[in-house]
Amino acid sequence: MLIVLQHVPYEGPGLIEDMLEGRGLPYKIIDVPEEGVPLGVAGFTGIISMGGPMSVYDGTMEIEKEKGLLLEAIGRGIPILGVCLGAQLIASAMGATVYAGDQPEVGWGEVTLTQSGMVDPLLAGVDHVLPVLHWHGDTFDLPEGTVNLASSDKFENQAFRAGTNIYGMQFHLEIDEEMVREWVAMDLEAENGIVSEPEEILDGVRLYLNQVRFGGSFVIGRFLDLVAGRESG
Repeated sequence: MLIVLQHVPYEGPGLIEDMLEGRGLPYKIIDVPEEGVPLGVAGFTGIISMGGPMSVYDGTMEIEKEKGLLLEAIGRGIPILGVCLGAQLIASAMGATVYAGDQPEVGWGEVTLTQSGMVDPLLAGVDHVLPVLHWHGDTFDLPEGTVNLASSDKFENQAFRAGTNIYGMQFHLEIDEEMVREWVAMDLEAENGIVSEPEEILDGVRLYLNQVRFGGSFVIGRFLDLVAGRESG
């Protein structure tokens, strides 16, 4: 069974859950604040760690527990996909530094695949410039022994692979319209919001959302292939 670690209610799996349902893969969404981090990885065929507004370097007990779970999964060869905060958690669990970037990266944009990214099993075949939604202020150094797969103008490390089935992606491919509108609304209400042009993001739903989800369907689908292979094995 694949587990989805959800850190806040409004950063759910979106397209990921749609594709899990479509493929009939067994999965469970774990509400981390309510249910806690699982004690171990026994019985799991994959882990997806979602985003959230917290920072890895906050050092809370739940963050440290999740890093321990991810490290155990890495050691056992279980496929892992980290999205935004999830990517930073993987990087930190593997010994890399996570820290605040010079400025937030928020809104519709793109990442450019590296040479390694263009031949990567998940990313090969998508456009070398991949449309995404950015929504983060932190960034990370690459963990030792990992491969940089994508970068943007603001952040060099946007995606990485460890081994054959561990992936961290700083950007969002899983979003839907409801999520985008909720994120903008919540940011506008927050004291420390990071959105500078909310109308541009909302207008971009019509212009960019389908492109992002189209690329996301390829990338997420290939990750789910790794999980399905472990299910059948």
